[in-house]
Amino acid sequence: MFKRRLAVAGVAAATLVSLSLPAAAAPAQPLKLRGMTLHLPSKWKVYRVSPDWTRVVTGKCAHPKGGYGTPGCDSFWVLGPKAIKQGQEIFNPYTGSNPFYPATDVQQCPANGKWGQSVDKIKFKGLRQVGPGHKAAYREWKFTCASYSAGGVKSRYIQREWFLPKTRILVVDQWNTPGLSDVLKRADWS
Repeated sequence: MFKRRLAVAGVAAATLVSLSLPAAAAPAQPLKLRGMTLHLPSKWKVYRVSPDWTRVVTGKCAHPKGGYGTPGCDSFWVLGPKAIKQGQEIFNPYTGSNPFYPATDVQQCPANGKWGQSVDKIKFKGLRQVGPGHKAAYREWKFTCASYSAGGVKSRYIQREWFLPKTRILVVDQWNTPGLSDVLKRADWS
């Protein structure tokens, strides 16, 4: 009986270990920007739209090289200084006091281009680890999407932002990308 329990416990432990292996154990591709290296899952696809605008597509996306605000693209952005310089409403510099929103008008909702988006309010702010020795100013902003033609709330979403002011890097996620927080925690710096 003891051997049977030991065997069952060994199988359970092996299963638990295999289920809890970090995503870094899976094949990864590096994304380098300004001294930071992110180790992305191999199924994610990287598109450098311009030197300071990098889109990482994590799911379905009809136009992966489309600009910021292109709807229907499961993705997040890794941005550098030029993008940050025009990243607040009316193309003012991004500071973190308002969400990243490089526009002068109502932008399309990420989920549906027939809806417009508006920011509601900040949901959370604090610090998040981005690799050893680097903390990002972390923000979660609540957005609402409404029909351009009929009005009325159609959906809501949270925009997550990790801002590293010293290295001038901003990560913006409108899709609550699974695993992104862990990828950022495991970043390497050179």
